Amino acid sequence: MKMKKLAALCLSAALLTGSALPALAEVNLVPQDLSSAPAVAPENLQRLSWQPLAAAQTQTTKLANSGQTLNAPHIAGPVAAYSLPANIGELTLTLSSEVANGQVFAPNVLVLDENLRPAAWFPSRYFTYQKPGVMSADRLEGVMKLTPALGQQKIYLLVFTTDSDLTRTTTLLDPAKVYAQGTGHAVPDIPDPVASHSREGTIKLKMQTSSGSSILVGPLFGSSGPSAVTVGNTAAPAPAYAAATAPAPAVAPAAKPRAEPIMHDTERYFNQQITQAVNSGNIDKALKLLDEAERVGSTSARRTFISSVKGKG
Repeated sequence: MKMKKLAALCLSAALLTGSALPALAEVNLVPQDLSSAPAVAPENLQRLSWQPLAAAQTQTTKLANSGQTLNAPHIAGPVAAYSLPANIGELTLTLSSEVANGQVFAPNVLVLDENLRPAAWFPSRYFTYQKPGVMSADRLEGVMKLTPALGQQKIYLLVFTTDSDLTRTTTLLDPAKVYAQGTGHAVPDIPDPVASHSREGTIKLKMQTSSGSSILVGPLFGSSGPSAVTVGNTAAPAPAYAAATAPAPAVAPAAKPRAEPIMHDTERYFNQQITQAVNSGNIDKALKLLDEAERVGSTSARRTFISSVKGKG
């Protein structure tokens, strides 16, 4: 019963998984951290054919060795490239990769802004195993929330697998166990099948939108679902942080808050992110977060920024 409760919690988190612990661990993944993402030359990205994806559309793509490839270190086999509208509000993307014949394509997703500059990376560990359902097969699946910055018309998704992924496997749930769990019978003590990772496979990408929300909406508070990732520049370059003992950097005049009050959880989120950015020495990021927070009505973000910088002195 405890395991069933944990599974229910993970289902409500939007990033579904067959086992509770891996899903909860990956909620803390930071998509904006591109330090481990494969480096792709801009000219190679420009040569790709980008498939447009419309709102409320599910695109099925069969990745085969005869498909388009990308000349980049560590990227293996064919890739899928999608073009998404960036002027219709927050995008919720569900990407799934189906298991077939004991094999599965382990997806990685590189998100690029309108100028094909990397903005976020969802590595393969973000896409966790889902047991089969009435209308779905065994699969790897993950949910991504993207908030395009103002002024963009398109953003891009590059889906691929890596050399490292091809050395790994995914443990599935035996059909007999699935049946036993669904009917309330005792789960048999039998080994689970294992799917090897492949260069080929079938992926499905579903896009949903929330055009009525603010373009700079933060994560969905009150749930453990994945946070929204802002794609593209949201502010002009900020002054660099010179040294820990230097005076606090100049801050632009406070932006006029929106008429409607900001949610408490949203304000707390921005304050936490600003403090973390300052503590890690990334003042440029902290200033951008401050700008975003005040655009959506924060009245405490500026105090948090200043006190955090003073604490570094």
